[in-house]
Amino acid sequence: MLKRIIIGFIICAISYLLLRHNEWLVSQTGTSQWAEKWFGSEGGTRLFLKLVALFAFIVGMLVILNMHERFIRWILSPLFGIPLT
Repeated sequence: MLKRIIIGFIICAISYLLLRHNEWLVSQTGTSQWAEKWFGSEGGTRLFLKLVALFAFIVGMLVILNMHERFIRWILSPLFGIPLT
């Protein structure tokens, strides 16, 4: 149980750092042509990184609250016929 909580906090911390230092990361690594094409002409990479960080934060919170398995079952149940219980 403690291991799960620590992993969740690590995921949340990394996603926070990705949100906080988004501009620094883009200046160090450069822009992504795919993200610029699909998310806008200027700032598409920054938006993509923020969306990834938001998704990671939500996953981290699901891990902390021990809801990640139920969430995965809920997402995959229509695709593979996995029962929710």
